[in-house]
Amino acid sequence: MTRLVMGPFNRVEGDLEVTLDVVDGRVAEARVNAPLFRGFERMLEGRDPRDALVITPRICGICSVSQSAAAAQALAAAMGLVPAPAGAAMAALIHAAENVADHLTHFHLFFMPDFARPEYAGRPWHERAVERFTAMEGSAQRRAVQARAELLHVMGLLAGKWPHTLAIQPGGVTRAPGVREKARLAATLRAFRRYLEEVLFGGSLGAFAALATVDDLLAWGRGDVGLFLEIAADLGLERMGGGSGRYMSFGAYPLATGPVLARGVWDGKLRPLDEAAIAEDLSHAWMKGATAHPREGRTEPDESMASPAYSWCKAPRLAGQTVEVGALARQVVDGHPLARALAGGGVLARVTGRLLEIARTQEVMERLIAGIVPGAGYMARGQLPRQGEGAGLVEAARGSLGHWLRIEGGRIAGYQIIAPTTWNFSPRDGSGVPGPLEAALVGLEVAGDVPLSVQHVVRSFDPCMVCTVH
Repeated sequence: MTRLVMGPFNRVEGDLEVTLDVVDGRVAEARVNAPLFRGFERMLEGRDPRDALVITPRICGICSVSQSAAAAQALAAAMGLVPAPAGAAMAALIHAAENVADHLTHFHLFFMPDFARPEYAGRPWHERAVERFTAMEGSAQRRAVQARAELLHVMGLLAGKWPHTLAIQPGGVTRAPGVREKARLAATLRAFRRYLEEVLFGGSLGAFAALATVDDLLAWGRGDVGLFLEIAADLGLERMGGGSGRYMSFGAYPLATGPVLARGVWDGKLRPLDEAAIAEDLSHAWMKGATAHPREGRTEPDESMASPAYSWCKAPRLAGQTVEVGALARQVVDGHPLARALAGGGVLARVTGRLLEIARTQEVMERLIAGIVPGAGYMARGQLPRQGEGAGLVEAARGSLGHWLRIEGGRIAGYQIIAPTTWNFSPRDGSGVPGPLEAALVGLEVAGDVPLSVQHVVRSFDPCMVCTVH
């Protein structure tokens, strides 16, 4: 047996270390370590509950709107407040724009540059990958960064700034868009659609969103998506880093009529999500305490860092089982036929989930803008209780994000957060069951000191370690 330690990973938000036990050229066992502790949950204790709206978005500069939305929902639940319908729609639009921008960044800047590496020289697609995706130089990257910046005009118009907006509140949003803002938002989305259809997909978003089988997907030979699919077929990315086939979604973009994307659990069939069945196992985390639901959980670092623990990341489980979260999980739970056909798949499935979500979310954002009614009420008002609790369950780009708030004496008595990467990059639990990434790496063929196969699987989950160790 050979032990291989990989880390820190570049193009990852935060610190990540992966330890692999390799037998006969394949991974026999993997352990994933989040080596940096930050402690945002501890910072919130004793503060005015409204401080969560200011502090939690600082957990991450990539998904700060997701943190804002979760904090606002937790406060609203504690207040017994229902957001104004128009405000909920604009909060959904702000959140959707951030998630799409995140998916675009992941594809162009985090994931695809690995295929421009010299190790792949001689592959029939390598020269095109170098021209399009070489770090800092690729022509696809330049266009994507420009398109992303223009999409984020949505933030300027509705959120005031990004990251760390205060526009999303428990009762709705602080900015009531008028006729002029509606027209500018529509123009922004038209320009973004042109980029997506002319460059990224090389064809109609509706046609891509209508794909139903893996064969149909792999036959899509247009745009940068077509180049990715050619690479995937050549390298066998469909078989690399497969998952358990268990997926969870908290439901994305809650509106007055319900979430835009469904809430639930998929394990071969769709089941309702029992939020009470969530618990965080601490057996292999450098944390003191016992397994508990986040409503009763604590964050008490164990400075001894004693074995068998090996990570600052806790191990969340749903009814005692691991679940994978992310764009693929959302699309599977929502019932998309292509996503269901890819369920249990690896690198190809996860990246396709994000591409599918980009195409489908563009239409969602356009509908939300078309539905803007100038002069409508965008904020409901309420009072914070002296005692109370609430949960904010949202879908960040990387998957299910939960905030659990407890108020006592008008102050925050407890605040627990489970981030998407906490689910996907968790360590083992008390039964020795590995987390989703750890399990996905087992059986992977590796070669060299920095095997690219491991890089592809890790990046297919799109880790954000600073959220994991909040």
